[in-house]
Amino acid sequence: MPEITRRSAMSLLAVTVGGAALLPRSAFSQQNLMNADICVITPETTEGPYYFDPALLRSDITEGRPGLPLKVRLQVVDASCAPIANARVDIWHCDAEGIYSGYNGFEGETFMRGTQTVDADGIVAFETVYPGWYPGRTPHIHFKVFPSRTSVVTGQIFFPDKVSDQVYSTVAPYSARDGKAMSNNRDGIAQQAGPASVASVEQTPEAYTAALVIGVAAT
Repeated sequence: MPEITRRSAMSLLAVTVGGAALLPRSAFSQQNLMNADICVITPETTEGPYYFDPALLRSDITEGRPGLPLKVRLQVVDASCAPIANARVDIWHCDAEGIYSGYNGFEGETFMRGTQTVDADGIVAFETVYPGWYPGRTPHIHFKVFPSRTSVVTGQIFFPDKVSDQVYSTVAPYSARDGKAMSNNRDGIAQQAGPASVASVEQTPEAYTAALVIGVAAT
């Protein structure tokens, strides 16, 4: 595949998150750098306390847990916006009730965890459910990207507050929970990560799709 330059990628902005090309406007640097082939490097954030590698190569990570169906589409690119093929991507997150598998009474379980390898366009897709919330954090999905055998990028994916508020107030089992999710602007990790870590979300009656470009520095 030819290298995707910043100028040529701008023509892809109208493509929906369900299509083959991602590279939304938020993936790029300031608009006055139209001639620079530069993508924003995704800020790294804390791994958090709930990571383990279940060694499960799979796209559907729900294991039958309830929740609003969510497709997570990620594209791994380098600083010049060129896709990084064959990178390994791990994701993990809590279920609709704010529970992580493998901990606190759910030892031995692996729901909402999985690994895949991106394709030649740097794209990978997971089938999951919209993540729930728990006290002290805004809704998020953790990820690790391994661009090579000797490098790893650790980060978190966040969601627009309006989307989370709509899901949590209208969709079961989220709507049955007491309390309210923390907003992005009150979460220190989300503030550290910034807009480059907020997914673009497409809503349909059947499911949601969240898309994010992960910019990786040279390894």
